[in-house]
This record gives sequence, structure tokens and C-alpha cells, in this order.
Amino acid sequence: MTSTTLFPSPTPWTPPPTPSAQVQKIALLIDNSKSVNHLLEIHGALLRRGLHHHPILNFKLQRSYSSLGHLHHTVTLFRRTPSPNVFLWSAIINAHAHSHSDRALSYYAQMLAHPVRPNAFTLSSLLKACTLRPARTVHSHAFKLGLASDRYVSTGLLDAYARGGDVLSAQKLFDTMPDKSLVSSTAMLTCYAKHGMLREARLLFDEMKVKDVVCWNVMIDGYAQHGFPNESLLLFRRMMGMKVRPNDITLVAVLSSCGQLGALESGRWVHSYVENNGAGIRVNVIVGTAMVDMYCKCGSLEDARKVFDVIEEKDVVAWNSMIMGYGIHGFSDKALRLFQEMCCVGAKLKPSDITFVAVLTACAHGGLVGKGWEVFNLMKNWYKMEPKIEHYGCMVNLLGRAGRVQEAYDLVRSMEVEPDSVLWGTLLWACRVHNDVSLGEEIAEFLVSKDLASSGTYVILSNMYAAASNWDGVAKVRSLMKGGGVEKEPGCSSIEVDNRVHEFLAGDLRHPRSKDVYLMVEEMNGWLKACGYTPNTDVVLHDIGEQQKEQSLEVHSEKLALAFGLISTSPGTAIKIVKNLRVCLDCHTVMKMMSKITGRKIIMRDRNRFHHFENGSCSCRDYW
Repeated sequence: MTSTTLFPSPTPWTPPPTPSAQVQKIALLIDNSKSVNHLLEIHGALLRRGLHHHPILNFKLQRSYSSLGHLHHTVTLFRRTPSPNVFLWSAIINAHAHSHSDRALSYYAQMLAHPVRPNAFTLSSLLKACTLRPARTVHSHAFKLGLASDRYVSTGLLDAYARGGDVLSAQKLFDTMPDKSLVSSTAMLTCYAKHGMLREARLLFDEMKVKDVVCWNVMIDGYAQHGFPNESLLLFRRMMGMKVRPNDITLVAVLSSCGQLGALESGRWVHSYVENNGAGIRVNVIVGTAMVDMYCKCGSLEDARKVFDVIEEKDVVAWNSMIMGYGIHGFSDKALRLFQEMCCVGAKLKPSDITFVAVLTACAHGGLVGKGWEVFNLMKNWYKMEPKIEHYGCMVNLLGRAGRVQEAYDLVRSMEVEPDSVLWGTLLWACRVHNDVSLGEEIAEFLVSKDLASSGTYVILSNMYAAASNWDGVAKVRSLMKGGGVEKEPGCSSIEVDNRVHEFLAGDLRHPRSKDVYLMVEEMNGWLKACGYTPNTDVVLHDIGEQQKEQSLEVHSEKLALAFGLISTSPGTAIKIVKNLRVCLDCHTVMKMMSKITGRKIIMRDRNRFHHFENGSCSCRDYW
């Protein structure tokens, strides 16, 4: 069918008649209606007066029914309208665009078949419902209609391409826009930031002369979501300095960044901001859950529970966050009690996939093998939920930590879903912890042969060989790593002091107070040796002399962070450290002893869990 028959030329335009005073009054009543019952009363009055087909009143009724969430009334009214014009067709398409995309596309096809010529509002409404393929078709229609250069249509197309992942088409369209509005710039900015193109996003962001809170949110959240929490917090501080008022979306992203960094004081500042002058922002379920998650990740379970308890109408995500918080801190009993309480709340609140991941994680950190199997079977048999790869991973972790490596291996082999590299890596780590070298070699060789090996695979295998003093095996693995361009992730520890996060690598000399840090390390060594400490050189997996091994242990990143905390904070205050890798046995021992020597509580978050060191002992009970 040609474009002539598909899109007939419109009849000569004549201005619509000025609405009568009566119509104007009724239109105002419709616009101000706050309930569907009021709308139905007005609708009834229109039927009695024969005004139910008046184009303006009909249009406003449809739009109001839709805005109040009564789409069925909108559809009924539309179907009873003889020969609906382009405005009514556009309204029904717009009403379905967000939640019923297939129906919006269907109405558009019906509109073309009548035929009624679409306008810019029709296409911009329709594009909200479009995935990538129909968006390209609409783009073609826009060209035929001469609407492709319309600001709203082109922005809608840009947004549809961005949502569909076609960054190239979105960028091409954006570059050809003669008049880039704030909306189109924000759409392009969002396209870059959700696809991880943060450099391109930041360049565009910095070029924008006008920035609203949405633009700031895109960048702040983009940094938070893609592992750049420091940049996220720096940009947030810049935003506040420019007197741009944040909203709940801003604060959720900032709280996420605080959680990633373990920046407790920054997170507390956000909490205080919300409570004291948060520009109308409330601790609703979304903001409250973000706070719970932040406090849990920053090591303050007490604060997390206080926020959790005041959240009204808690959803499953809020419950999951608190249960997971207890789990990663090693308070398995509290996690299980909270899970039981959640299950008793009512039929409306059912555990999700993530709930069971959280509960099984708690079982793993507590060594509760029997309870873990009970929860795993409860999920399958009572809640009729098919276990996913994450649930099997939790079970393998639970069994592996408990030394039941063969049972974990048998579970992996019997799984109905295909095990991934993360699952195999969990099992490989269990082999490393429990010195099952033969099974570890078998798993590692399998991963290498299937091209599933990660840097962690090689590192764990190398560590297993080193622990067994098999230096030839170590050399072989390191040669494979070098040949494949695989690099070991360096250990990094961070500590927040005076609202600033300080990072340390092993043997780090970059910090401005590096000299003071190393003087404190020497002082710590003296205190430790006076209390009978002997360095655990078995954890140094290099073929070097004993003295060199001891020197290597002294400058582990978490010890440098601890030394900095001791010289930078008041006596008696707790020290909170975040490490990107699993804490080694020697550092774990040192942290326990230093908590007793200094009388300070030391809280450390490593890759696996939290450790609360107090008076010479750890909350993990040396089980991690």
C-alpha cells in the first residue's frame, strides 16, 4: 500500500468553534475530578444532555479515566464513539503506552486502517510503548508524514533506541538534532549511562548548560551502578554545592554508593538530611530499604534495624535487605527468626528468590548445614519455587565451608541447571580451604578446557599448589596467567575518616600520612609480639625466606588501614574497614588481638562477610 492511501492528505483545516460557556464549565469539572465516581456522575449528566459525543468533552473524559487508573472505562467510551478523530485515537494509544504496549501498537494499526492520519502527539505517545523493532517502523512512518524533525517525535525515537540498546542509532539521531532540548539531552545521557558508557555520558553532562535533578540523577546513579561509588559521591557533593535539590532517586543512588564504600558517616548524613530538611522526601519503603541496605553494608546493624522497624508497609525487598544484613554479619539465628516472622505476616507477603538466597547465605555463614537443607527443600516443596543457579551456589558454599566438599561436588553434578563459572569457583575455593588438591586440579582443568576459567580460578589453583609447597605447579599456573593476560586482583582496603574514604594497597606509600602509618605499624608489631603473637607465614604463598614473609605480612592493606584508623580517630571509637578480598588468617588473628590491646571494636567487611572483632574474639567464630 502506498503512502498516499495509508496516510491520506488532510482536509483543509478550519479553526474549531469556540466552546460554549457550558462546555467550558463541564470541561473544567472533568479536569478537576479526583475520583472515578465523580467522573461517572459527570459522564451520566453528559449522556442525559446529549453531549457524550462532544469531541472536547469526550477527549477529556477518556484522558481522566485513564489518569485515575480506570482504563476499562476509557476503552468502553472510545469504542462507543462514532468515527473517533486523531485526538481520540492518540489519547487511547497514550493511555495504553506505558503498561499495555501491545495494545497501544494494536490501536495504532487500527487507526491506520480506518484511515486516520497520525500527528506528532500520536507518534510520541506510541514510541513510549515501542521496543526496538517497532520503533524503527515508526521512524519510517515519521519520515513519510514529515514529522521526523518534530522535537517530541525525535526525542521519543531517541528514547526508544536507547531503551532498545541501539546506542549508535540514538547517537546518530541526537547528533542531527538542530535544537537539542533538555529532554533529548537527558535521553541521550541516560542511553550512555545505563550502557556503561560513563566517559561519553560525563562529556555530554559537562557540556549541558542547563541541568535539572534528572540529569544529575542519571550521572550519580550511573557511577553507583557501574562500580564508581567515589565518583558518585563527589558528583553528589557538587550537586548540593550548586543548590540543586535532590529527590528520592538521588538519595537512593547516593546511599548505594555509601554502602559500596562502607562510608557510614556519609550515609548517616543522608539519613539526617531526609529527616531534617529533605525537601519533602520521606523514609518510604524505597528510601528506607536503601538506608537498611547501606547501614548493613557499612557495618551498623543497629541503625539498619531501627530504620527497618519504622518502615510502613514493608515489601519483600525491605525484608530481604534486613535478612541478608543479618546473614552477611554472621547473625544466622536473627536472620532465620526474621525469615520466620516474614512468613507469618500474611498471604500478601511471599518470599522471593532473593529471600531464599539471603536465608541460605545466613546458614552458610553460620555453618548450619541441616537448616540449610531444610530451607532449600522448603523453597522447592512448600513454595513450589524451582532453585536457580544462585540457590545452588549458596548450598555449595554452605557445604564447602563445612568441609563437605564431596557432597558439594555431588550436588553440582546432579543439578538440573548448567553450573556457571561462579559456582565452580565456589567449589574450587572449598577445595583450597580444605586442601583437596586432587579435586581442585580436576575442577580447574575442567574450567580451563571449557574456557570458563577466570582470574580467580588461576589464583586459587596457584594458592593450592603454594600451600602444598609445589612451587613447580605455582610457576606453571603463573606462566599460564601471564600467557593469557590474566592478572591477580590486588588487595585493597578502605577506611572512612571525617567523611572521606582513604584507600590502601599492600605496601602502599602513596598516602599523605604514609610515614605516620608505618610508624604505627611498627608500634603495633611491638604490642602484638609482647602479647605472644607469631606471624602466620603459611599464608604467604611465595617461595621466599621466612623474614621476607614476615615483612610481607606486616604491610597487608588491612593492617595499613587499621594503623591509619588508630592515628586518625579518637581512642575508644570503633574502626570500620572494607576489604575487596577475603581477609587472610594472619590479618584475622592480628585484628582479634588488636581489638583487645586497644580496647576498640574493629569491624571489617571482606569479600565474603562481616567480621566484628571485640575484646580478642570475632563474630565469625573463626569460621569464614
